[in-house]
Amino acid sequence: MVHTGWTAGDGSLDDRLSLADWRRRMAALYVEVRAMAATDPAIALAHWRAVRERLYREHPQSPVPAAERAAFEARHFEHDPRLRFRAVVQKAPDPVPDAPALALPNSGPDTLSFRRVGVVHLPFPGGERALSVFWLAGYAGGLFIPFRDATNGTSTYGAGRYLMDAAKSADLGVDERTGALILDFNFSTQPSCAFDPRWACPLAPPENRLDIEIRAGERLI
Repeated sequence: MVHTGWTAGDGSLDDRLSLADWRRRMAALYVEVRAMAATDPAIALAHWRAVRERLYREHPQSPVPAAERAAFEARHFEHDPRLRFRAVVQKAPDPVPDAPALALPNSGPDTLSFRRVGVVHLPFPGGERALSVFWLAGYAGGLFIPFRDATNGTSTYGAGRYLMDAAKSADLGVDERTGALILDFNFSTQPSCAFDPRWACPLAPPENRLDIEIRAGERLI
């Protein structure tokens, strides 16, 4: 899982160095996962879960409160191979000149600027649904796909989860033949604010709220 908190830490040199280490480890994990998933997505998923759980227990940048880390156990839905897609991104309309960047909902007082760059249409077993694809305008940049679904507030975080967060290395790559994004809900993550409210996390806007249950990926209970 990626470190999805956006404002936390004390700003010290040690804090910055440990955050850099967290990002380095997550980037390396997703390199491994992309290579493994090319032949066996289930094996890649098991590796992703195991490494992420260890980091959440042991790393100083874990979003889990320090007092709870030693006993932390990750929870996931069963792997559902039907929820892995190759999705062509359809271009969003060009923004109005000089229009302000989009501010997505946020769990804290801060806001981050995004641009809506496209939309993906996903053929779920219960019928096709669409999700908007955003680009983080500042920070490190990167594609971002948050979503909500009918599991929110029961088995998953009430404000939703993340399907893709490329600024934090959570990117499963593309189909090299077609350029389609590889989107796998089995790798969807809880934002850091699901574990500790001191993190401020961008959240899914109304257009990315699905009216179906996505029983894949991380769960809280």
